[in-house]
Amino acid sequence: MDPVSEKQTDKSIYGDNLPKMEKVLADVERRISEIRERITAECGMDPIEHFLTRIKSDESMREKCRHLGLAETSENALTEIYDAIGVRIVCAFLDDVYLIKDYLTEMEGYVVIREKDYIKNAKLNGYRSYHMIVQSESGLYCEIQLRTISMDTWAALEHHMKYKKNITGNEELISNELKRCADELASTDISMQAIKKLIMT
Repeated sequence: MDPVSEKQTDKSIYGDNLPKMEKVLADVERRISEIRERITAECGMDPIEHFLTRIKSDESMREKCRHLGLAETSENALTEIYDAIGVRIVCAFLDDVYLIKDYLTEMEGYVVIREKDYIKNAKLNGYRSYHMIVQSESGLYCEIQLRTISMDTWAALEHHMKYKKNITGNEELISNELKRCADELASTDISMQAIKKLIMT
């Protein structure tokens, strides 16, 4: 263990920044709830099935720093890594994902510094989601992930199986099946979106 890491293991990697992080997280939660209420009032349908928020645990952040070859410092945790504060928004339909994304882009006091559309450009393993990194006026970053129910279900199952121990000999078959399932769920999302449009018109 390097001297910096050893010195900091007795306190949070976030140092004295945790209250400020909690304040940003609470503000983002409030704004998402307001967006949800506004769209529901205007359209008569709630675009968000649910959303989850978290501040990455001290252990997970330290592990990520080590994985990236970064010293375990508050500065690296909050300026070199962008997901110390995280939000996951789960929507029923594809168009809701992009609708919420547009509203989030317009949040006063926040600047979108990075966007990655893994829905239109899925990862090789089939993972789909829309990722945004926003920066608050205080300088803190927040990662926001937007998914459909199907995407979230697949990601949760893939996560469980990814960390399952003693999987040997079937890695390629499992990867292929996960990719196939992801593609089928993506096709279902498109079909459900089409059905929704037929109902709404």
